Amino acid sequence: MVSLIIKEASSETGVSADTIRYYERIGLIMPIERVNGIRKFNEQNINQINFAKTMREAGLSIETLKDYVTLMFEDDPTTIPARKDILGEAINTLNKKVKEIVDVRDYLQWKIDNYDSHMIESENKL
Repeated sequence: MVSLIIKEASSETGVSADTIRYYERIGLIMPIERVNGIRKFNEQNINQINFAKTMREAGLSIETLKDYVTLMFEDDPTTIPARKDILGEAINTLNKKVKEIVDVRDYLQWKIDNYDSHMIESENKL
């Protein structure tokens, strides 16, 4: 079983110690066992931190993630539709962002492909 202090948990997950404390305080991760006042992280704690990190990277707000985690920690199958709805909204948001990024990438590629014939003159007008 893993038993890490907060500095090691931070290094393992790539999440700052301050953020880990914040996640614990607001309930995004379950309370961490303390031995003589020192947090001792086990494998489940590390998994929860990594999960929260991934969900934040996916664009979920703290409030939305807190709603999701609260439902998840209830361990009640009747919450599955609500959890799936939250994930579906996150996917829709990500898909919009991906489209925006692809559109910008395609525009830049067009600029590169047409630089000599169109862009020099256009940029001189800017």
